[in-house]
Amino acid sequence: MLEQLLQYDTDLFLYLNNLGSKTWDTMWLVITNKFSSIPLYLILLFLIYKKFGWKALLLMVFVIAGMIAFTDQMTNLFKDTFQRPRPCRAEGIMDLTRFIAPRCGKYGFFSGHSSNSMATAIFAGLLLKPYFKNLIYILLIWSLVVAYSRIYVGVHYPIDVVCGLTFGVFSGFAFYKLTLYLIKRFISE
Repeated sequence: MLEQLLQYDTDLFLYLNNLGSKTWDTMWLVITNKFSSIPLYLILLFLIYKKFGWKALLLMVFVIAGMIAFTDQMTNLFKDTFQRPRPCRAEGIMDLTRFIAPRCGKYGFFSGHSSNSMATAIFAGLLLKPYFKNLIYILLIWSLVVAYSRIYVGVHYPIDVVCGLTFGVFSGFAFYKLTLYLIKRFISE
């Protein structure tokens, strides 16, 4: 059963990865670059400041740093535990892959880009939902695009991406709840 699931995952990866073309490669490389999201993060921090003030923003910067560190470390733990080779390193698959990423890490299960972007989307989307009700949907779409970029550039299978997104949902929600508690406990008077 697991072997069949992994075969479907490989087939879907090859299909999605090979949809790409040189025309779009640069755009997807920009999307997958972790520094490309910095303007979005700055906008979100500005919105948090405008709606919650300096004290809450300072608190949330520490919470967000903790959330990103948590998702990164859990991603690394899963990668080191499962040791599933990335498609750009897997025998029999790497020759069929459109690999355009600048580098290919060793293991891929699960995607850190996917978990971090989804955690950020859920955290910021829920936090700002009372003020910007549609923002969460924009952030979810952004996260899905970042996640797909990992398949496009040839470094993650779809299961890596889906598991990363799922982990990001739970992480983002947990850190959102933690933030509400901390604001109530230390910021609200």
